Amino acid sequence: MTMKKTLLLLLLSMSLTATAQEKRIVERLGIDTRADFQRTYVDGETIDEESGFKGKNLNVIVSGQLSDRFSYFLRQRLNKSSFDSNFFNATDRVYLDYKLTDQLTLRAGKQTIAIGGFEYDRSSIDLYLYSEYLYNVSCYAWGGSVIYDPTPGDQLLFQVTESMFGALNNLHDVYSWNVMWYGNHGWWSTTWSANLTEWAKNHYISYLSLGNKLQLGRQVNLEVDFMNRAASHQAFFLKDFSLVGQLNYQPIDKLNLFTKATYDVNRTDTPADLLVHPDTEITSLCAGLEYFPLGDNSVRFHATGGYAFGTNSNPAGTLLDRQTMIDLGLTWRVNIIKP
Repeated sequence: MTMKKTLLLLLLSMSLTATAQEKRIVERLGIDTRADFQRTYVDGETIDEESGFKGKNLNVIVSGQLSDRFSYFLRQRLNKSSFDSNFFNATDRVYLDYKLTDQLTLRAGKQTIAIGGFEYDRSSIDLYLYSEYLYNVSCYAWGGSVIYDPTPGDQLLFQVTESMFGALNNLHDVYSWNVMWYGNHGWWSTTWSANLTEWAKNHYISYLSLGNKLQLGRQVNLEVDFMNRAASHQAFFLKDFSLVGQLNYQPIDKLNLFTKATYDVNRTDTPADLLVHPDTEITSLCAGLEYFPLGDNSVRFHATGGYAFGTNSNPAGTLLDRQTMIDLGLTWRVNIIKP
């Protein structure tokens, strides 16, 4: 993004605040920033381009109500380049919601592709080490959704978006069909989805994603994500999948300790999975801490260390055999206007 466009976006956001207090056109205006110092080694050798001080995130977030039924959301990355022909390359999400009833909402615009899992749904500013699948996936696309809330603890989402593989294969007019269930039932929460996505014109790969979060008392929770991927002419289950687990322990309100493990494998001989390539079997392990000195999410320090091992057949893959990753960082969130 050019500096001129950055300033224009900020000035537009500020101008909206002039009427925000009266009309609530802007209910939230915030800036999220994260900066890290990281070191990456492969078999003991430093990877220079992945080491040193790194600016990870710089996001502007704006949301509000246009009327009793219309609302909107925008998250723009100021640290991600966009081309003059497509300013939206640096836009994660920008959509308009129309509330038909208390239980039914229509959404149109650029949005998160509903392919599930707690790791996938977490914002990149809150992730430190990903599964190989998540490192490669494109999470946002233009499309439409129907959101239905049958009970206070459940939400169903029916969605059609552009295929995440369109940009990878330089394809147009390819789509993803997604159904998602968000559940919140006390000690058990879910993000489950079933998906059918074109990886090439009229060629599909299906996803079954089962994200589960278990609240094990007030201080401990466990997140387990399982994603199975399958195309035609192959066994459906346990040939191409990712498994992710994260255990969180919060001994005090200001401190979160966590461990995480990821496992990505593809034992198929089809080219359908463009993210975890055939003959890949890679595992990563990490541990870390998050410290919130103000007792809320506005300032956060983190420290993590991770190790990956196995085989990654993707020449542009991120997780590599005998790879060590160390990450120290600071995140701050400035809410100019709070909801």
